[in-house]
Amino acid sequence: MTIQGTITEIKQTKANLIRTDKLSKYYGSANNEGVLTVRELKKYFGTVKAVDGLSFTIFSGEIYGLLGPNGAGKTTTIKSILGMLALQGGNITVLGFDPVITPEKVKENIGYVAEEPVLYESMTVKELFNFIASIRRLDPERATTVAKEYLVSLNALEYYDTFIGGLSRGNKQKIQVIAALLHEPKVLILDEPLSGLDARSARILKEIFQIHREKGGSIILSTHIMEQAQTLCDRIGIINEGKMVAEGTFEELQELAKTTVATSLEDIFLHLTGQTESAKGFLEKLRQLPNN
Repeated sequence: MTIQGTITEIKQTKANLIRTDKLSKYYGSANNEGVLTVRELKKYFGTVKAVDGLSFTIFSGEIYGLLGPNGAGKTTTIKSILGMLALQGGNITVLGFDPVITPEKVKENIGYVAEEPVLYESMTVKELFNFIASIRRLDPERATTVAKEYLVSLNALEYYDTFIGGLSRGNKQKIQVIAALLHEPKVLILDEPLSGLDARSARILKEIFQIHREKGGSIILSTHIMEQAQTLCDRIGIINEGKMVAEGTFEELQELAKTTVATSLEDIFLHLTGQTESAKGFLEKLRQLPNN
């Protein structure tokens, strides 16, 4: 079945699924251990506590939103999971592997999409995918077939023999996402994955992420676009000043915020991170500025 066919199938089935039924496997089974666990994570830069005792767990088949204001510690947390930073305290495991002790095992099981595309711009798209297939020891014929399926779905097959450096921001983003998916990782880490994309491509990628989840894969989604997180995520962790301030489904976060007035994740996010009043204050000052 093609990716487009699978997307259609997922759309048809998704209408019959209830979110709470999906979540029952997280809370109803003692055997469902997290595929990614962060425990009491600490990372300091001088006197700045970028991450300060952060803990959360992500389960198989779950899309987990990691949200927070600028400087909250999201990027530091992601880099720590990827084994790019030495820690001051705590531990991380990905499918039982420690990213510091066994980084190669962690990288085998993770696909990463950075906020800004990180690609070999002197390669063509074809050369990049062949290179990835080689270093990840993928079947070259299958990897090529899968890559082209993704390119067709995202209206990007015409760039297969194009140098990456000559691509637009949006097309680079498409290539970066495909590169992260090519080895079918157990865990996808997505940092603003829809940035720079047109509406159609963004819609297709959302469905591709859902397919990954339906097949038992897990996703960490870091984004500032609250609508994306509210639509895509099963659970959301909100961090502020390096600490987890709230975690749960949208309904659970609404309960934690102790308000039913907050009808959107954006309202809840601002409330739980203590930004509602300051935002109102700044807006009121702008309204009071005299006209020229």
